[in-house]
Amino acid sequence: MEANTRWVLLTALAPLAWGANYWVTHAYLPADRPLWGAALRALPAGLLLLALARRRPHGPWWWRSALLGLLNTAVFFVLLYLASQLLPTSTAATVMAASPLAMLLTAWALAGQHPHRAHLAGALVGLGGVALTVLGATGAPNPAGLAASAGAMLVSSVGYVLAARWREGADPLAATAWQLTAGGLLLLPLAAGVEGAPPPLQGRTLLGFGYAALVATALAFACWFAGLRHLPAGTVGLLGLLNPLAGVLLGTALDGDELGVRQGAGLVLVAAGILLGRPRARPAAPAGAPAGAPAAPAAPERDGLPRRCGT
Repeated sequence: MEANTRWVLLTALAPLAWGANYWVTHAYLPADRPLWGAALRALPAGLLLLALARRRPHGPWWWRSALLGLLNTAVFFVLLYLASQLLPTSTAATVMAASPLAMLLTAWALAGQHPHRAHLAGALVGLGGVALTVLGATGAPNPAGLAASAGAMLVSSVGYVLAARWREGADPLAATAWQLTAGGLLLLPLAAGVEGAPPPLQGRTLLGFGYAALVATALAFACWFAGLRHLPAGTVGLLGLLNPLAGVLLGTALDGDELGVRQGAGLVLVAAGILLGRPRARPAAPAGAPAGAPAAPAAPERDGLPRRCGT
């Protein structure tokens, strides 16, 4: 097997794990413990990645990690947990697949990063796909679940803008470990104060939390960053489309979610929107350009959580 093929297969584990986590949360984890659900996902994964990265925050990264941990981990994971519990698995996966498009628009609104026309077209196409999926579902989707999905996309998009400004000076895997650990530590006292004792970690619940923390978070991020180091960013971004696909297929096969023509068309539009909205590489410098001319900067990524589709 060629080296690139091995890296593609390894990287593909991340979006597949994220997509499956919608179903695991919905089927295995307690619906009334979103704070504990987020804390028990974030903290074990953060500590494990911290042991692998073997780097502590330095300088401004102490307070940056706390702020990004609040946005990208604590609030985001809680809202994602609620969306997974309140919406059918296929609907939650498809709605959250629009998060890269929400990040694009937020970066435009808050940071003045003007998207190209193709990017705007991708955003509109993707949002149209989400609307088609939601409106085509059997029965009215839970408004609270849709609000949680929208809130998760908004919070993580603000985190994207901040982390894109601070992306220098930290290894992405280490920054992820810091954010997950900080977010988990922030959630622990809040979960204990609001929800009381943690849920009993036994049987199906233990398996569910183990999957969410170790597979869908620690292992998934490790595979994702390995792919970013060895594969073109465009290839890794396309693999991210496996996230909503896994969520929709699991919801349809295991939960009996309806996958009609409208839902299928909506999922296709979401995928098309993400493809259209991906940053385009700048053309190479023309022949005769001065030696040592600066290369085009890489498209900004979220430190710790680059180009993700609804983790």
